[in-house]
Amino acid sequence: MDKAREVALKILYKIEKENAYSNILLNDVINKNKIEKGLNKKEKDKREKDKREKDKKGLNNKDISLISEIVYGVTTWRLTLDEIIKKYSKIRIKKISPWILNILRLSIYQIVFLDKIPKSAAVNEGVNLAKKYGNKGSVGYVNAILRKVDKDEERNILDNIKLNNNNNNNNDNDNNNNYNMKDLETISKCTSMPMWIIEELKNDGLDNNKILDICMNSNIRPNVSIRVNNLKTNRDKLKDILINENVKIKKDGILDDFIILDKVNGIESLESFKKGFFTVQDEVAGLPAIILGPKQNEKILDSCSSPGGKTTYIAELMENNGEILAFDIHEHRVKLVEENAKRLGINNIKTKVEDASIYKEEYKEKFDKILLDVPCLGIGVLKRKPDIKWQKKREDIEEIQKLQMEILNTCSKYLKIGGELVYSTCSIFKKENRFLIEDFLSENKNFKLVNLKDIIKKKINNKFFLDYLKNENFLEVYQNENTDGFFICKLVKCG
Repeated sequence: MDKAREVALKILYKIEKENAYSNILLNDVINKNKIEKGLNKKEKDKREKDKREKDKKGLNNKDISLISEIVYGVTTWRLTLDEIIKKYSKIRIKKISPWILNILRLSIYQIVFLDKIPKSAAVNEGVNLAKKYGNKGSVGYVNAILRKVDKDEERNILDNIKLNNNNNNNNDNDNNNNYNMKDLETISKCTSMPMWIIEELKNDGLDNNKILDICMNSNIRPNVSIRVNNLKTNRDKLKDILINENVKIKKDGILDDFIILDKVNGIESLESFKKGFFTVQDEVAGLPAIILGPKQNEKILDSCSSPGGKTTYIAELMENNGEILAFDIHEHRVKLVEENAKRLGINNIKTKVEDASIYKEEYKEKFDKILLDVPCLGIGVLKRKPDIKWQKKREDIEEIQKLQMEILNTCSKYLKIGGELVYSTCSIFKKENRFLIEDFLSENKNFKLVNLKDIIKKKINNKFFLDYLKNENFLEVYQNENTDGFFICKLVKCG
């Protein structure tokens, strides 16, 4: 039996049955099986050989790559894979053993989505897994279904959805109450997006074409983006360092402090990472810090700071001067901020275990600027965290919206008169973003929105984000080929 596929199966089972996160489980596998850096080839070969002789469960880099591909792929395409299973199975999905169901999913994913794996190999390995994790009947059941799956047929269905939906949308009614539910169900099934997310986007006023675009871009593999630590190096020098470490650079980022990398494994084991020359961060996650516009000697609050990507960027933009207070509700997450700051050589961040939703008189009107990157549903980062769409539910919106408003109401009191506050999320629902801010402003007349257009023109040497600034007060970006989805706005306290 192929060990990589068995490990992938166990991870998929845990994700579904225990609501575990794929990235955490994959990191555990990689950390347990990685070959230490800094060894020469002969030493690495011996170390790997010793591992395999000592433990037949050992995995090489090729195995780990296949495990990652299968886990992320199946997690991303789960709903679509289940629709394919329904076509060929006489047993209802809910009646299929979780082990057998995930064997079918990972096998069908290989058949339909992975061109380099022959169908015969995917079928045979699926049957082998069924022998261990099922019974005699399930072995025949798995074999029969997998042999019926036709790659070309399934790919044609998926590839034609955009064309068909475009044709249907030529006659779309602008009235949001009159839309073709059948079209939306097709989008859901063919892009593996839960129907409740699609319906929320429809309620936000988006047409079927835009919804389809969001769903399709939620499934593409994200770029690996890093932020240069200008306290220690600059972009050109870092690129040379990375090339010497055999890291392939794809292009410069949209933002000046960012670099887009080609595929890279074990990025945290690079010497350049250990020395604090960069932080792994998506470009849009860096935008709130830029729009906040921190200056030297200011007092700044990051109320929901862990793991510290935005906090440390604020510190870098302040050139390690001034004071930053970083809150998080959990002590272990506060330590992540501290570890990141130490690695980057930053010493102007003070951390504190604090619930940002509970008012503390000691912070009243203490800060010049505040960043509120509040907890959210994370629907804008599905390409990085596909688990979210299976773990979150429609009813979670009201609960998270309540928490977001509590944090905003509380922390707004910590801002000095004339101070500025940036509110941001990595979600795309208007209930978490625009509508919430509008509700806050209706109750807090001493706050005004800041026009973002001039800020973006001045601070960002690229018009990319200006194209998404439909309303000059709200930067609302839906996930696309280049970035995740997110929301940012800036408020000033007038008195």
